[in-house]
Amino acid sequence: MVDHFDPKQAQRFEALIRDELAELQRLTEGTEADRAPVQLDQQSVGRLSRMDAMQGQALAQASGQRRQARKVALEMARRRLETGEFGECLDCGEPIALKRLEIDPAATLCISCAQRSAG
Repeated sequence: MVDHFDPKQAQRFEALIRDELAELQRLTEGTEADRAPVQLDQQSVGRLSRMDAMQGQALAQASGQRRQARKVALEMARRRLETGEFGECLDCGEPIALKRLEIDPAATLCISCAQRSAG
């Protein structure tokens, strides 16, 4: 593990990652019906209601894709934690600030590299 982590900190990050993954799973299961295909039965639902339902479905699908991307990022963070690479900037190799990792345990870049890549 990166030098600036003690075992207690590593356990805390593991718990943060595990808890967020569980929450993402709960949200995914809770919105399954919202992402289902919209029924186009013109006898039971008016045109505007169908359009509203289709828009809701599109929003739910987009949210699901964002949750899936976050899940992948968190799983990669968990792997880095297991291999001892967690908290190292993927660009420069320097330690990522603990506060940054507490806010986003899936962070892969230090502040300097993140600012450079955004600009």
